Amino acid sequence: MLIPTIIMAGIAIFLVAIGMNKEGNIHIIGLQSAFKMTYQVLPLLIFAFIIAGMIQVLLPQNLLDRWVGAESGLRGILIGTVAGGLTPGGPYVALPVIAGFLKSGAGVGTMVAYLTSWSLWAVARLPMEFGILGWRFTLARLASTFFFPPIAGLIAQKLSANFVR
Repeated sequence: MLIPTIIMAGIAIFLVAIGMNKEGNIHIIGLQSAFKMTYQVLPLLIFAFIIAGMIQVLLPQNLLDRWVGAESGLRGILIGTVAGGLTPGGPYVALPVIAGFLKSGAGVGTMVAYLTSWSLWAVARLPMEFGILGWRFTLARLASTFFFPPIAGLIAQKLSANFVR
């Protein structure tokens, strides 16, 4: 986390410096906007990290290994696929949950399937997508992305046996 933090800090300092050279104190407006977003997102982040931490200590290891561990195979990948598609919220929710599962011993293939289906399926946003884009478009999108999460999980599982961990 140190290197991404340093990179983001460098970019932030650079952008604030650019803003300081513009008229109208736009750097102050930008910083106020940043703090407002932080205030809005911070509670969600805190609870997401609590969930991730509790996953690590509350789930029995044998249950985790059996259902979503590296040895769970296709069953784990399908569980990850369904769970990811049903997970509401943005990356502030999904990524800490995935991190918690990985630290608890979940399989890489399972978590790649989870993340891929969370990104592609997003069941929680379907009502809005139907309403705005129409049912034909939404069904075409779902049909065209339906098999990607399990396939991504299987590929990741195969790769992780050789490269990850």
